[in-house]
Amino acid sequence: MKSYDVVIAGAGIIGLCIAWQLARRSKLTIAVIEKGAAVGEGSTGASSAICRVRYSVDETLLLARDGINAYRQWKAFTGLAEPAAEFIEDGVLWMPGGDRGWADAEHQRMQGFGIASEVLDDNDIAERFPALSTCTLAPDIDTGEAHVCEGGSRNLFEVEGGYVDPMAASSDLVDACRNVGVEVRFRSQVIGVGVSGGRIQSVSLDDGDELATPLVINAAGPWCNRLSAMVGLKVPWTLEPMRIQVMYRDRPDTLTGHIPVTADLAGGIYFRTQNNGQQLVIGSVREEDEREAVADPDDFRTETDDDFEVVNLHVLHHRLPELPYSGRVRGYCGLYTTNCEDVHPVLGPTEIDGFWLANGFSGHGFKLAPAIGSMLAQALTGEKRDFDTDIPLSFLAVDREPISLTAKNVLA
Repeated sequence: MKSYDVVIAGAGIIGLCIAWQLARRSKLTIAVIEKGAAVGEGSTGASSAICRVRYSVDETLLLARDGINAYRQWKAFTGLAEPAAEFIEDGVLWMPGGDRGWADAEHQRMQGFGIASEVLDDNDIAERFPALSTCTLAPDIDTGEAHVCEGGSRNLFEVEGGYVDPMAASSDLVDACRNVGVEVRFRSQVIGVGVSGGRIQSVSLDDGDELATPLVINAAGPWCNRLSAMVGLKVPWTLEPMRIQVMYRDRPDTLTGHIPVTADLAGGIYFRTQNNGQQLVIGSVREEDEREAVADPDDFRTETDDDFEVVNLHVLHHRLPELPYSGRVRGYCGLYTTNCEDVHPVLGPTEIDGFWLANGFSGHGFKLAPAIGSMLAQALTGEKRDFDTDIPLSFLAVDREPISLTAKNVLA
């Protein structure tokens, strides 16, 4: 039986960031166990990987800032000479529609945290992002009826926001971990966790191997409840896999100028470019589109629904009026593991000695991942390093109270 100081279940972006943050500050022996054949077969591979700082809760905002700082300096963070991932700084534009005071208030808030941001009006948008309509009215998603657009918008622009290829980032972390002796196993599934006297003792794998360990970190994403059930843990949070739909289509030549990552709060969508600006990725930020529970994360519909495409393309055409109604639209689906109480993750030790959680990221996981790894690594080793966050683990602890929010969606 091989022995490890830490076994991490799940090699998505969360599990890999935890492993890397532990390894870069300690001599702990670490194994990462992943049932998929390669990186990106869980939630990470379907992530839009948008890196924006603005959150309604200050602590979450700071976690996003700290996580994105690692992506912005990815080569230094991973120690790789030639990482595959690259931070694409397209900026993030928040369009709140008819709420003329929101952007100014959020800009002032951003300044208080040293976040580079601006407030852009109709003229600014027309000059910098000519493809975008600044209409402040919400499109009618029930009937599709057109309206006469109204201007006068006030929009928040996160100057240093952007996105990263999630597959490339995950592959880089596998390389970084393996370079310092972390064992990352694919095609290997945890099928049992040995507990004796209320303490973790071992992990059993589907290939017959048993790993002795005093510490298991549950970073299994949509499969997290299965792992917690293996140790008899009743998690005091409702963590549910939710089916999330995303579309993409080629960007036509008629859409001129730069298109930033855009959160259209009036219409209820987000979109960004990919492949050097040649494609558009589109998703919903409406809460009702994040509430399709999946009973089995190994068996769910992976194609987008027709009505989802119709509604969200209608909203997209309202925001990008020169976008033609021709062209092939493709789609895919992934899973959020939603914390139904407050759409924030739960982290850290549980009542089972040596069983830690890193679950319930509710669509926020990618941008937060380096900072989440930092929180857990600091708690476990007591050591600080560069690219650390100062947000304490208690903010997201398993035994905390739910965070008070006005909305429970991916933009919360």
